[in-house]
Amino acid sequence: MKTAFIGLGVMGFPMAAHLAARGHDVVIFNRSAEKAERWLENNDGGRAETPAEAAQAADIVFACVGNDEDVREVALGKDGALQAMAPNSILVDHTTASATLARELHAAAGERKVGFLDAPLSGGQAGAENGQLTIMVGGDEAVFERARPVMDAYARAITLIGPAGSGQLAKMVNQICIAGVLQGLSEGLHFAQRADLDTEKVIGAISKGAAQSWQMDNRWQTMVNGQFEFGFAVDWMRKDLAIALDEARSNGARLELTELVDRYYAEVQALGGSRWDTSSLIARLERPSRKQDG
Repeated sequence: MKTAFIGLGVMGFPMAAHLAARGHDVVIFNRSAEKAERWLENNDGGRAETPAEAAQAADIVFACVGNDEDVREVALGKDGALQAMAPNSILVDHTTASATLARELHAAAGERKVGFLDAPLSGGQAGAENGQLTIMVGGDEAVFERARPVMDAYARAITLIGPAGSGQLAKMVNQICIAGVLQGLSEGLHFAQRADLDTEKVIGAISKGAAQSWQMDNRWQTMVNGQFEFGFAVDWMRKDLAIALDEARSNGARLELTELVDRYYAEVQALGGSRWDTSSLIARLERPSRKQDG
């Protein structure tokens, strides 16, 4: 396949590398020339000066950028990918963005006889580097079936959820669930420490039962050690939760815990933790306790 990859962030950089490793032709575009050059030092492919240039000969164009505004710029902007894409090619947006934008892009692509999939990701930087991402997809089934074998290069699970926008809505569910799990784990670990329990023994016991989660298995130790340099940053989580909360205002869903955890993440930002990973919720519990101890 001739592919283009737009956005070489912590996710896009290794994802594009997996495509190249699978033998696909890859043309990259990234706003930072330095990062694009670094990618080319370690991978076979070409580099474009604009999204349109990257997309002009591609069968599939992948985008993984920051937010709705970024997606609009690289897809619909002055030098956006869609204006250069050929009929029957496919645009796959891996950005976590709004369902409204996904439907907008689906319509815009359709006018040009281009397929579109909203395909946000779960699995974080480690999942991208190891080719083990989970992808939630919205779009037409025929387009999905054409793109899925290519996305297999960096995914362990790819699911078509429903029509355009459904992938983004499923990602909102994912982030809602993660927020609640991390807050519960933070409070549990905090309680265990305040109760002078052997935290390792406690986790060893409860992780074999109904309390078990990926977050517990992979983050409990770093959380109690105050280490928060693993994966998805608080700034990005708040961006994602804002999208979910905005959607909830439209569909009438009650996200009471999500609203609360979002405020807690704002407190983590105020502690200087904007770039800490999402498990840093425990930091806001530990800080006042230490003040009281002093």
